[in-house]
Amino acid sequence: MTETPDRSPRPFDAAFRQSLRDLVLWRRDVRRFRRDPVDSALIHSLLELACHAPSVGHCQPWRFVLVESAECREAVRSSFVRANANALETYDGEQRARYARLKLEGLEDAPVHLAVFADEATEAGSGLGRQTMPQTLRYSVVAAIQTLWLAARAEGLGLGWISILEPETLCRVLEVPESWTLIAYLCIGRPVEEHLDPELERYNWQERLSAQRLIFKR
Repeated sequence: MTETPDRSPRPFDAAFRQSLRDLVLWRRDVRRFRRDPVDSALIHSLLELACHAPSVGHCQPWRFVLVESAECREAVRSSFVRANANALETYDGEQRARYARLKLEGLEDAPVHLAVFADEATEAGSGLGRQTMPQTLRYSVVAAIQTLWLAARAEGLGLGWISILEPETLCRVLEVPESWTLIAYLCIGRPVEEHLDPELERYNWQERLSAQRLIFKR
């Protein structure tokens, strides 16, 4: 006799829901990492879970590149230095001084570097859902990154997303197909410290906006 699969909802009780809320609140953009190595099996397990994120048309467009060579990592660091210097020039006065004091990456200490791309030429999903909003393909990759971020936090790992980079330079250095678009460069490792407040809020760059200011009705 064939056993019928259990299709009942999972028992996500109050304790689980509170833990999930804590997980979301404790997810931080980490810039200060310990140099302890992270088990590669754990990283691959987290990436496998990230691949279960939602995607438009079930096209699964995320492409993960583990950046391990010293040459590639140095090229990424150099790209950050150039991009960060250019960004600094866009600010004036006290805001410029505050920007210069911020730590915006953990490239030298993080044991794991991960570049995440969207495969714009993927045939998976046959274009479903992308005819009117093609940008949803990239949004799908962001959903995978958020899934990875929370899963890493649950394992005691921190993740930092570096956007102050030169995308074309990274695509060339990492030798990815022309149809791949850089979505994120991530640093992963165990954080030096744990703190609930975002770093940019702690250092007076941007306070948190209240949810009431961000919710509208029509």
